[in-house]
Amino acid sequence: MIFKCMESGMLGANTYFIADEKNKLGFIVDPGGHNNDMVNHIRESGCALEYVVLTHGHCDHIGGVDYYKQEFPTIKIVACEAEKKILFNPKLNMSPMIGENISMEADIWVRDNDKLSVGDLELKFIQTPGHTPGGMCILIDDILLSGDTLFRASIGRTDFPNGSFDELMDSIRNKLFILPDEIKVFPGHMSETTIGFEKRNNPFV
Repeated sequence: MIFKCMESGMLGANTYFIADEKNKLGFIVDPGGHNNDMVNHIRESGCALEYVVLTHGHCDHIGGVDYYKQEFPTIKIVACEAEKKILFNPKLNMSPMIGENISMEADIWVRDNDKLSVGDLELKFIQTPGHTPGGMCILIDDILLSGDTLFRASIGRTDFPNGSFDELMDSIRNKLFILPDEIKVFPGHMSETTIGFEKRNNPFV
């Protein structure tokens, strides 16, 4: 597996490029903005970029979608069906904060426990409402991309429109903390962690 993380966008979201090295097929997660270094890295890998996967619809995670679509015109956008309202509404996705008015349609709408294959990699989507209604995490083997649901010793904010602290706690406790302790967690901001570390040390859960 090819795995690369680079910050992008005004708010420094973690953008991930992941690919099946054998079949030379890949995808990116949460392109927060323009990142020429990431584009160069993808091209140098020799992999075909198939998808842009969005963990949720806030501007710092979707601000670079159009940029990547220009660079890789055949890619398809994947998002949770419950996130439509956020993605369609610039006020709710807060894109005026970054000087844009983004209204976005996905090519593929997924639901909780849906799966998507990229080469030999299998992505399992875990809907984790709380930060947003259609926030989701992506499980790939022993890696969890947690978006803004779970951070190292922290959690996603719930004071934005359509956020819910109770829903976020339920998502973390009953959907993420049931995963094996050794699962590596790569969040939408800040550094990586593990499920086990968060179960033992996260002061918010």
